[in-house]
Amino acid sequence: MAKAKTIYYCQNCGTQHATWMGKCNNCGQWNTIVEEVVEKNVQEKPWQEEQSKTPVLFNIHEIPQTGEMRIVTQNHELDRVLGGGIVLGSVILLGGEPGIGKSTLLLQVALSLPQQKVLYISGEESASQIKLRAERIGIQTEECYILTETQTQKIFKQAKNIKPDILIIDSIQTLESHYVESAPGSVSQIRQCTAELIKYAKETNTPVIVVGHITKEGTIAGPKILEHMVDVVLQFEGERNHIYRLLRAQKNRFGSTSELGIYEMQGNGLREVSNPSEVLISAKDHALSGNAIAATMEGIRPMLIEIQALVSTAVYGTPQRSTTGFDTKRLNMLLAVLEKRAGFQLGAKDVFLNITGGIRVDDPAIDLAVICAVLSSYENQALPDNCCFAAEVGLSGEIRPVNRVEQRIVEAEKLGYDVIFISKFNKFKTSNHQIRVETLGTVADLYRMLF
Repeated sequence: MAKAKTIYYCQNCGTQHATWMGKCNNCGQWNTIVEEVVEKNVQEKPWQEEQSKTPVLFNIHEIPQTGEMRIVTQNHELDRVLGGGIVLGSVILLGGEPGIGKSTLLLQVALSLPQQKVLYISGEESASQIKLRAERIGIQTEECYILTETQTQKIFKQAKNIKPDILIIDSIQTLESHYVESAPGSVSQIRQCTAELIKYAKETNTPVIVVGHITKEGTIAGPKILEHMVDVVLQFEGERNHIYRLLRAQKNRFGSTSELGIYEMQGNGLREVSNPSEVLISAKDHALSGNAIAATMEGIRPMLIEIQALVSTAVYGTPQRSTTGFDTKRLNMLLAVLEKRAGFQLGAKDVFLNITGGIRVDDPAIDLAVICAVLSSYENQALPDNCCFAAEVGLSGEIRPVNRVEQRIVEAEKLGYDVIFISKFNKFKTSNHQIRVETLGTVADLYRMLF
């Protein structure tokens, strides 16, 4: 019996090593190198029995220019994040925490394509469990086929018979190939199975959607090369205790990576949220201090979010600075600007900041709303309900302009706000808007105008 060939792999980056060592020479991570069997003597043929064709050499000027053929799903949020639909022959990797709704999202997509034949591969659930979820979702279709299998060769055999328009794999960590002898979920198995799926997708022009588990650090489990191999990497995130889920594109070869899709988890599945402001702005009976509305952008999508701040006297010796959904270091910078440029004594105050809805925002245009929320709580004076803010704050206390201010103004006007505060250095057309646009130059001008 021939001795099995083993190679030492780094679980973080997938680099091969001749012997085991404590630290990977490529990525510098410790205790990530494992020994795996990478070769097995099998006589089975790959998924496609025909002999591979001789590759054709093209000059770049001779390549015909063709548009990207896409499958438009009934899920508009997913189509927006993907850039207009699922590109034929693409491989999409969807990652997220356990129980966040990845399988529910893909099953809804599979059931909502009546004109497309979908093959749903499940290595984690039985067919009866998937049937129960489909009944709960309540969408009926005759073109969705379920296969509970983990061996790639058997999956490709069924795919060759059915010829699906879309192939869904749930999940890549459960698949195993006969060409690799290591356990499912190992570095070599994940890389081999992904390579076979990519070859199948490119040669048959069939899009493949793959679910990937994540580690406790929040990254997709397996070698980093997995994210390099696929065409699109989507991240499905959100707090399990909240009902709202966010879909982001971390990598997209066919569109923008700055788009955002918002869903609401309900008993019958995921509901698309077409107006994000309805979930990001809380309803209240009367005006409360410490609340401010910011006009932000996620990709090309404008939305209004609510900033909540609480300023109180520090009970202990060191004041606390706590944020949810906002960068703590940027909050410290804005507090330093208020203390240095506007004269507010915030050094002995506890400051807590929260962005409602469980969303995290990195847009610097919400700086002005953060400062207004802090000042409102500091003065214990509520801001007017009909105003919102869209500007960046500099270290000198100046109000700096932001990009796409026209879209922010239009979104605020559409949602019924009467006043929006922006930088006086922003250029926009005042005659096109019914909303009143107030321009500011410094933080001192803002305080005099509102308080």
